[in-house]
Amino acid sequence: MKVVSTSPSFAKYSNEPIDLLTKNGIELIQLPADISEDQFLDHIQDAAGAIVAFNHINQHVLSKAPHLKIICKHGIGVDNIDLKATNEQDVWVTNVPDANKHAVADFTFALMLSLARQVPLAHQQTKEGNWPRIFGSDIHNQTIGIVGLGSIGREVAHRAKGFSMEILAYDPYPNYDFANANGIKFVELDELLRNSDFVTLHMPLTKQTKNLIDSEQLEIMKESAYLINASRGEIVVEKSLYKALKSNTIAGAALDVFEKEPAQEHPLFDLPNFIATPHIAGYTIGAINSLGMVCAQNIVDVIINKKRPQHVVNKL
Repeated sequence: MKVVSTSPSFAKYSNEPIDLLTKNGIELIQLPADISEDQFLDHIQDAAGAIVAFNHINQHVLSKAPHLKIICKHGIGVDNIDLKATNEQDVWVTNVPDANKHAVADFTFALMLSLARQVPLAHQQTKEGNWPRIFGSDIHNQTIGIVGLGSIGREVAHRAKGFSMEILAYDPYPNYDFANANGIKFVELDELLRNSDFVTLHMPLTKQTKNLIDSEQLEIMKESAYLINASRGEIVVEKSLYKALKSNTIAGAALDVFEKEPAQEHPLFDLPNFIATPHIAGYTIGAINSLGMVCAQNIVDVIINKKRPQHVVNKL
C-alpha cells in the first residue's frame, strides 16, 4: 500500500507517524510542497491515500487516482480540496480540527501583543544601536472581537479572559452554552467591528467568508483598533487593508495568512503598522506531531482496518 504526502511538516519532528504507517505495511512517499499538478499525478495514480497541505485536489486529480481511498488534510482548512468531487469518487476527506488549536491561539496573542507594543519596531531599532521610547497600546481590560468561535476561537477566548478583556464574538452557528459560561457576548459582525479594540479572525474559507473583511468593514472599525488574521488569507481583501493601514483608518494589522502564498513581495510589507508572518501559527513541535498521528491513524483505519476515520469533512 502506498501513501503520498505533500505536507512539508508531516513527521518533521518525530518518526511516530511514519512508524505507525510502516508497522501496518504502508509505504510513505514524501513529495515537495510546491509540486506541480503533473508531477503529483505521476505519484497519486497508484496511491491509496494522500496527506496534503496546500496543493489542490480537484476533479482532474481525482480522476487519475483510481485507487485513492482517503485524503487527509494535515491541518484544518479544506478549501484546497474539491469535496463534491471526492463524494462522487467515494474518497474520504478528513482534517485535524483540534490538534493545533492551542498553538494558533497562542500565536494569535503573540501577534496581538506584537502589534499593541510595537515589538518588531523596538527589536529592530534596539539592534541598530538605538534606545527608543516606544509607547504602545494596552491589551488588559480592552475589548476583543473574535470572528469565528470554533475550536481555535474558543481557545483565544480563554486566553483573553486572562487579560481581563471584554469578549465579543460573531459566528453564524453560535455556541451559546460556551458563551454564557465564559462571559462572551454574541453580536452581529458590524457591531463587533465597531466596538472591538482587537479583531481576530478564525473562520474557515467558504463562499460566505471569502472577502468578509473589505473596505466597508475596515471603515467601521475604530481608528485605534488592530486586525489579526491567522485563519485564511482570502477572508481579508488585502488591497483594502493596505489602503486602511496607509490612511490610518485602523491602527495596525498582522497577517499570518495571505491571498497568495508564499507572499514573497507585497505592498503591505512596506508599511510600519503591519506585521507579516509566513503561515506558521500552527507550527509547534507538539501540534505538528499530533497532526501527523491523527492523519496516520486515519489512513490505517481506512486502508487496513476498513473503518470510518475521524473528523470526516465530506458526505460519505
